[in-house]
Amino acid sequence: MPEALRAHFASRESEHAGVLGVFLCQASRLPELITELIKIKPKQPLPLSLIIDTGLGGVPKAISIVESRSELLALRMVEMPAPSDVDEVWLERVSEFVPEDVIRVVEPRRGVGWLDGVRKVIEHGSWPKIRCGGQAGENFPSVDEVADFLAVVSGSTGASFKATNSLHRAVRHTDPGTGFVHHGFLNLIVASARSLAGGDVRAALESTDAQALAEEARALSEPAAKAVRELFASYAAASFEEPVADLGELGLL
Repeated sequence: MPEALRAHFASRESEHAGVLGVFLCQASRLPELITELIKIKPKQPLPLSLIIDTGLGGVPKAISIVESRSELLALRMVEMPAPSDVDEVWLERVSEFVPEDVIRVVEPRRGVGWLDGVRKVIEHGSWPKIRCGGQAGENFPSVDEVADFLAVVSGSTGASFKATNSLHRAVRHTDPGTGFVHHGFLNLIVASARSLAGGDVRAALESTDAQALAEEARALSEPAAKAVRELFASYAAASFEEPVADLGELGLL
């Protein structure tokens, strides 16, 4: 926790602080986070995304703890995995537990019927989350699965989504250590733009041509760029330096 906070605050004071979003912390580690913040005494409350790893029933207590420490923490987002069957009652409880001014992010599990779960999440006013990688091959969705996800979200008026895991590089690539093919966050940006405009989404997700992707992103009009950012609203990465370095090399900062 001390190391994560040191890195976050260093990034928040860096030249590219505008790229940085919220600090992610599991509900189970809130006491640890608060203990470290008391030592740091931040000038402003830390913008927080609370990852619910204690079950839906633990949400009210976790939010209460955060709100009782408003001088240290500013709750911006609450994220949680959905049950295998994303039912209406469960989603209603999520809406009841999380304050209206806090973004709700729900991750339906990929599998049979998962796109129905994505639709239900959107209908209940939450952002669906797509997991783009992890420690095993099955954690990496196929190009078709990502394209289908984008089709559902971009076809829903006013919907936004969050992506997570293994997206620390801009462009699709194969990790030499694991052999896993990673999705690129720039591929997702361009694919989101094409999804909104009726373009070839799969080709954008499959592309390894960094310059072509960068040029397409750079060429977006201001309204198109804003629409993309509203759709693909947030993503989580284990590194701050790698995404920033890739964007810098591609002239996108």
